[in-house]
Amino acid sequence: MKTIYYPQDDILEIRLSDKPIAREVSQDWNVNVSYAEDGSVVELVILDAVKAGFMPFQGGTRKAA
Repeated sequence: MKTIYYPQDDILEIRLSDKPIAREVSQDWNVNVSYAEDGSVVELVILDAVKAGFMPFQGGTRKAA
């Protein structure tokens, strides 16, 4: 599994498999699911991931306590 977050666009990409993508389906306006030929889920793409609460993320700099 490989996860990539694009903070400039607030997009979370979760790659579950290295299989080629055969089709993509929008589950909602901000969630897209990609499937392999055998029907298994290959990738999830979530738009506005932090804004929608799919991913906890702290922007900016962190300071030590």
